[in-house]
Amino acid sequence: MFSGMDDEQMSEKMRLQKYLAKCGIASRRHAEQMIRDGRVRVNGHTVTEMGVTVSEHDLVEFDGKPVVPEEKPVYIMLNKPRGYVTTVSDPQGRKTVMDLVDDVPERVYPVGRLDYDTTGLLILTNDGDFAYHSTHPGHEVNKTYLAEVEGIPSENALKKLREGILLDGRPTSPAKVELVEQKKHSAVLRITIHEGRNRQVKRMCEAVGHPVKKLKRIAIGNLTLGDLKPGQWRYLSASDIRKIKGDKNG
Repeated sequence: MFSGMDDEQMSEKMRLQKYLAKCGIASRRHAEQMIRDGRVRVNGHTVTEMGVTVSEHDLVEFDGKPVVPEEKPVYIMLNKPRGYVTTVSDPQGRKTVMDLVDDVPERVYPVGRLDYDTTGLLILTNDGDFAYHSTHPGHEVNKTYLAEVEGIPSENALKKLREGILLDGRPTSPAKVELVEQKKHSAVLRITIHEGRNRQVKRMCEAVGHPVKKLKRIAIGNLTLGDLKPGQWRYLSASDIRKIKGDKNG
């Protein structure tokens, strides 16, 4: 865990969406949408446009409640089991990943998303800048998965996955794909991507005729799950954070 912003940092002006992210409300990208939706007020006035800057001297409210910076950024690694949705709350009443970290005193939220039936490495934090860095495609943070797929993919199918699959009218970025195990009627692939499109790995495999039976994320950057059991979590160290950001010396 790390210390939070100091007084000098917070006295400086910063963009509203960055301020909201620093306060642990949401990632910077999601904070932008919250602003557009009219859920944020500054000094009593609703803000819906980007470009507004604020400091600690401004009154910022989200859904009518004052927003203040978190005292300390927190970073948590969770081994997500099946049967949990990756959201802070669920209108359908399903279990969420927040139920697995309900003993964490700080308010945190998931970075990115794993499907209901997808397992593995998930980060939760209150650091919006870190969340933005980890999920924005421009930063090219690798995510590595083990995917058990139906059938045995041919070399041609693997080649297509590596070169890019057309999804929603545009190709995926090249992926690292390795056949790590062959079973009687299925195979296990290790797939590394840096994009974060909706259900991307599942859709890529389905596009080459090998639907995913099981999917587990095993690494983000150079950070791996290690011996963390399903449903368990731990705090990340400074060295862990460097591994996510691609510092191999971390």
